[in-house]
Amino acid sequence: MNYAQSFERLQAILAELREKCPWDKKQTIHSLRIQTIEELYELADAITDENWKGIKEELGDLLLHIVFYSRIGQEQGHFNIGDVIESVSNKLVARHPHIYDQVKVEDDAQVKQNWEQLKLKEGRKSVLSGVPSALPAMVKALRLQDKAKQVGFEWDNREQVFEKIEEELQELKEAIAIKTQEDIEEEFGDLMFSMVNYARFIDVDPENALERTNKKFKYRFEQMELLAEANGRALHQMTLTEMDALWNEVKRKPV
Repeated sequence: MNYAQSFERLQAILAELREKCPWDKKQTIHSLRIQTIEELYELADAITDENWKGIKEELGDLLLHIVFYSRIGQEQGHFNIGDVIESVSNKLVARHPHIYDQVKVEDDAQVKQNWEQLKLKEGRKSVLSGVPSALPAMVKALRLQDKAKQVGFEWDNREQVFEKIEEELQELKEAIAIKTQEDIEEEFGDLMFSMVNYARFIDVDPENALERTNKKFKYRFEQMELLAEANGRALHQMTLTEMDALWNEVKRKPV
């Protein structure tokens, strides 16, 4: 396969659509934004399911968006797709001095530390400034913690983090007993932040782990509905004990 020809074909198709298709003509960076976010979540969903066919398709959709934004940038005289590619290539070379220069590193952790230091030299005022404000809260917590780690703001071991979880859980219990709803929410947030921190220490992606649980719950609940329907019942007509029996029956079945 000639990758260059495939990429040129995609650009040619988009250029033609931009000229002739009423929908493609009217798109702007703002109208595409929400669609790009949706495509990214669809890719994340395919990755969680390890759906390689889906991953391929969603990567194609994201690539289309990148080319589309670049086309609009070119039309408005800001940049073209070549500028985008050169920019990221230059960034990769500059941020990997252990490959393209004389810098020595011992492991991937040191690579990440160097990466953050290089970004500060490029003008960022904080190691946390590169975390997008629009990220989902759990993903943002993970990124904030990971970046703080690069300057040494980190627990020594996972046992310490688990102790912090237990501390935050106790504080949540106390807030529920004697404090306001605002205090309860704050303590609950602290507990979740600590849980995300612990996930890092045991090499678990908390967002992916929760999504897998979401999918498992959804599958089992829908199976409960089918079992109830097969017995001429609806879930809202059943007691919690009866529903729990159906749940346990579904759990025994392989997914």
